[in-house]
Amino acid sequence: MSGGNDEERQDTLDRFGEAVNMTAGELEKWLDSDQSREVGQKDGGGESTGHASGRRIVELLRTRKGDLDDSDLAHMRKVTGYVRRHMAQRPDGDVSDTRWRYSLMNWGHDPEK
Repeated sequence: MSGGNDEERQDTLDRFGEAVNMTAGELEKWLDSDQSREVGQKDGGGESTGHASGRRIVELLRTRKGDLDDSDLAHMRKVTGYVRRHMAQRPDGDVSDTRWRYSLMNWGHDPEK
């Protein structure tokens, strides 16, 4: 799917902005933590899918909107879908120190914010 028309592009940017509630700086700092590296599915290498996505999200947050290409927009839609699905699986009780929260944070969303 290509970036589509301006309306689709703006919809993708809006949804991404709602899903990702951490700044590039906050996310970068989080990705350097042990908790960040310990969660998520590893793809054979040492890094989880979410951690790799987090690094890409930092780049996206620092890219001017006009410079985003179809690949960037596709990743933004992937992030939005992941956050939406993961939020629907919220565990009961305090989530402050849970793998569920840490995994979401790798994708740029802190449910505690």
